[in-house]
Amino acid sequence: MPRIQLVTTGGTIASRAETTAANADVVASVRGEALRAGLHDRLEGIEIAVDDFCSVNSFSIDLPLAFELARRVGAHLADPSCDGVVVTHGTDTMEESAYLADLVVSSKKPVVFTGAQRSADAPDTDGPRNISEAVRLATSPDAVGLGAMILFEGDFHAARDVTKTHTARTDTFRSGEHGKLGEVDGSIVRVHRRPVLRRTFVPTRIETGVELVRMAMGASDRVLRFLVGEGARAIVLEGFGRGNTPPVVTAAAAEIIAGGIPVIVASRCPEGRVKPVYGNGGGRDLERAGAIFAGDLTGAKARILAAVALGCEGTDLRAVFADLGG
Repeated sequence: MPRIQLVTTGGTIASRAETTAANADVVASVRGEALRAGLHDRLEGIEIAVDDFCSVNSFSIDLPLAFELARRVGAHLADPSCDGVVVTHGTDTMEESAYLADLVVSSKKPVVFTGAQRSADAPDTDGPRNISEAVRLATSPDAVGLGAMILFEGDFHAARDVTKTHTARTDTFRSGEHGKLGEVDGSIVRVHRRPVLRRTFVPTRIETGVELVRMAMGASDRVLRFLVGEGARAIVLEGFGRGNTPPVVTAAAAEIIAGGIPVIVASRCPEGRVKPVYGNGGGRDLERAGAIFAGDLTGAKARILAAVALGCEGTDLRAVFADLGG
């Protein structure tokens, strides 16, 4: 009998309204055993063990907690009796926790993150169906070696590529130009593609001092300089288009890099990759200053990769992004 470890962290899938008032706060309060109880008639022949890792909404999860979660997942997978792990997680930061797990969990056994957009007490909650399909995926031999994934609404995606695209719809997760890995249709798991940009690390810690700054028209250099003054260890710039920033920001970035702090450039565009093309303060000047370009990684994913890589002694950050940035 397949054995799947269900690791719960809270999120909407485990949340209920605190009172019956129409405007009541929705908070994470449902334990893992209750989530599992709703699956007994859906997943006959599969053993599901429960680990209540934490119970928070995912906007409260920080890098150390996500790192601890990834290591917990790895510990479960090291047990020969465990065939795969399903993690229930809030959707706000799920893509970041999933990518962190993808980078640090060395086992080839399936790791599937899922959750819900509708709370556990909603009459049309999407949680039980998502968990059931995630468990189906985690037991599939075809899912071995795919790395950490996110499953929602029957589709599953590579942690590196997927992002939340809608605040409320149940099919919120998309992989843009990369496309989904496959789909779960009842008891059938179909894999359409396999990820190629994968590598695992063995960090001794997670670097929490990696900051993400999104560009907007006329952005100043004040935020960058403040962050450096407050001890930032690396900065990810989510720039315009191909990876451009206002000239004043480019100049500040050059000073920051000269001072020994890495600056990584991603794009605020949802698709495409960064490439140094423009002068007069644009991406070419960032390249000349020594900035690292993040390929087609989003700013949030570039931050996770930098935080993991900087937690490994002697890691060449530029080489890491050249390898995994795409």
